Amino acid sequence: MKKKIVVIVILVMFCLTGVFAFVENNSNQKVSALVTLTTEEVKTVQTKLKRWGYFFGPITGYYGPLTTDAVKYFQRVNGLEQTGQVGPLTAKALGMGYLYSNSSNSSSSDLYLLAKCIYAEARGEVYTGQVAIGAVILNRVKSASFPNTISGVIYQPYAFTAVLDGQINLEPNATAYQAAKDALNGWDPSYGSLYYYNPRTATSSWIYSRQVTVVIGNHTFAI
Repeated sequence: MKKKIVVIVILVMFCLTGVFAFVENNSNQKVSALVTLTTEEVKTVQTKLKRWGYFFGPITGYYGPLTTDAVKYFQRVNGLEQTGQVGPLTAKALGMGYLYSNSSNSSSSDLYLLAKCIYAEARGEVYTGQVAIGAVILNRVKSASFPNTISGVIYQPYAFTAVLDGQINLEPNATAYQAAKDALNGWDPSYGSLYYYNPRTATSSWIYSRQVTVVIGNHTFAI
């Protein structure tokens, strides 16, 4: 009888150990799957959350208790697991899915759409200018002042001439694809610009009030 009890206890302990090990391993996997946010990326998170009414502290780029609580608040409202960390699902909800784009199925469609817009807007420009157009689109995605997805930015009403005149439906060439890849990989020849225009064809007086960052080919880039 005593032997049976000992065997049962050992089996129970073994099972519990396995359960704890499984939980611990899964926890470690979740932690290792999280990207490390840069100071600028944290500022983007804080800016978006503040604009949407979740974060009430200063924009510092420091991921402290205030930011953690704001992320939890955002996650709770949006039906996400309240971890306080910006994992893949939270990043996507924040419009920052590009943080995990290398492992997401949506990355290929984002690349295709970005390449289409680059081709439609700048296929006659020098290569650096094409990358810069892609960078402007991605800078808008990161900004709290614009839609938080590539498709949202591109198809925002009256944002791009190529969408209005239907050129967005043209098939991009290999150069546009490569320019899109370079932009997605972080190359930003526009120096953080949110706007660009051709001085010879621009009709909006407002655009000339923006601070110019660089001129590449026929386009002037500005913030």
